[in-house]
Amino acid sequence: MILCHTMGMYRIFLRLALVALLGACLSAQAGNQQEIALADSVRLALAHAVADGRPPKPQIEDTNERNQYLHWLSEMSQRLQKRVPDVQMRQEFLESVWYEATRAGLDPAMVLGLIQVESAFRKYAMSIVGARGYMQVMPFWTRVIGDNDRSKLFQMQANLRYGCAILRMYIDMENGNLYLALGRYNGSRGRPDYPNAVLSAWNKWKLQG
Repeated sequence: MILCHTMGMYRIFLRLALVALLGACLSAQAGNQQEIALADSVRLALAHAVADGRPPKPQIEDTNERNQYLHWLSEMSQRLQKRVPDVQMRQEFLESVWYEATRAGLDPAMVLGLIQVESAFRKYAMSIVGARGYMQVMPFWTRVIGDNDRSKLFQMQANLRYGCAILRMYIDMENGNLYLALGRYNGSRGRPDYPNAVLSAWNKWKLQG
């Protein structure tokens, strides 16, 4: 698959981030997500992870993998039709979800479940604490690992890329414990409501059969 090299580099950056993050300073609560005092190596790794670049149309050489992807795309498009009526917008959104989730080593169905809980698929959603976009990313992340342009969090691909990179980091911090990682993402680590809501929504977006 053409994406393999990009995904491999992405995961190398995130591994470097995790190693440095284990020695990072104490964190302070900042809305839904926690702002962590990151080491320079962590900021560099995550900055690479969220760097701009329009995702290519998936070019999957393996016939079975390509058919599975097309089946997923068709099925998710039907399920999302009422929430996102515009065909082209829905197609681009699902392609980007699949690309960014896969790139970060996440299940696209889980990302869809998280988006449902966070923003109900509203591109311009904003919480009372300022979290923005589909994945409700806190603006401080654009300063910590981006170019300080908060408006990008209302751009589809940028928001998905930030959200997936941040969630991947939290999963690695929690040694694969998704329950705790989701709590970190929401700023409610250790409390059950948010992880349970995402896990329930995730099940609704999984392919059946």
